[in-house]
Amino acid sequence: MQVRSRPRLRLPPGRGRPVFGAGTDTSPRSRREVGLATSHNAENSYLAPASLPLIPGNEVVGRTPDGRRLVSMVDAGGYAERVAAPEHMAFEVPDDVDDLTALGLVVQGTTAWLLLRTAAHLEAGESVVVHAAAGGVGTLAVQLAKAMGAGRVIAAASTQDKRDLALSLGADAAIDPGADDLTAAIREANGGKRVDVVLEMTGGTVTDRSIAALAPLGRLAFFGMASRQPPKPVNLPALLSHSTTISGLWLPHAFTKPGLMQHAMRELFAAVQRGSLKVIGGGEYALADARQAHEDLRARKTVGKLLLDPTR
Repeated sequence: MQVRSRPRLRLPPGRGRPVFGAGTDTSPRSRREVGLATSHNAENSYLAPASLPLIPGNEVVGRTPDGRRLVSMVDAGGYAERVAAPEHMAFEVPDDVDDLTALGLVVQGTTAWLLLRTAAHLEAGESVVVHAAAGGVGTLAVQLAKAMGAGRVIAAASTQDKRDLALSLGADAAIDPGADDLTAAIREANGGKRVDVVLEMTGGTVTDRSIAALAPLGRLAFFGMASRQPPKPVNLPALLSHSTTISGLWLPHAFTKPGLMQHAMRELFAAVQRGSLKVIGGGEYALADARQAHEDLRARKTVGKLLLDPTR
C-alpha cells in the first residue's frame, strides 16, 4: 500500500450528488477509518470483489462544500484527501459528536445495533457472547447489549488487557477465545448454562465451538471472518436438536430497507449524547502510514476504532 498524488477529483455527470467532492474542506477535523472490511478489500478477500488500481477506505467524515458536516460510507476511495460519497449513505453529525465517534458509529455502531436488533433479535434477560469484544464492533456491542437489557454479557478477547477493557464497558464476564475447550469456557462464564446469543466474526473453530454452546432457540449472528479460516459447513438437520438459528449480516444490505440505517444512526447518536455509549479510540495514523495501520489491525495489536488523518 503506497501513497501517491493524483489529479483533483472530478465527478462525471450522472453520478448523483457528492457529499465529499472537489473543493471539500480537508481541515484537521477530516478523518478516515481503518477497519476490518477495508483490510479485506486491500487483499481482495471480501464479499465485494476488488480490482486494481484500488484506493481503500469505506468510511469518511468531514465537511461538504456547502458547510455540512457529514459522516458517510463509500464503496471505496476513502483513503484520499477528497472523496465523493452517495447522499443516501451520508448522515448529518451533531455538533457535540466528534470525528472519532461519528466514524465509530457509521459502520461498527450500526453493525452492532443491527446484529442485536435484527439478526439476533435480542430479548431482555438473555445471555450474549460478544467475540472480538475489544474491537470496533465488539466494544459497542457490549455496551448496546447491556443497554438493551441483556441478562449477562460475556466478552471474548485475546489478551487480558482487552478482556479488562470489555469488563470496564459493562461485560459481566470475559473469556479467552483461545481456550482449549471454548464451548466449556462459554458455558462456565454463563453459570454452567448454554447461551442465548453469540455475535461472531472470527471464523474457524471459534464459530464451530460457539454454535455448540447455544441454548435451545439460541441464535448465532455471523458478521465476519477475521481469521480468514471458514467454519465447518452447517449441517441443517443438526440445527433441529437445539432449534438453533444461524444468521449472517453484511451491512450494505441494510441500505436496501428504507429508513433502517437512519433509525440506527438516530438511536446511536442519541445514546452517545445521553452518555450511555462511547466509541473507544484505538489510535490515529497519518494517511502515509495506512499500511502500518492495516498490519497492526491484522496482528490484533489494536483495540477500538482506528483513524487516519488525510492531511498527513
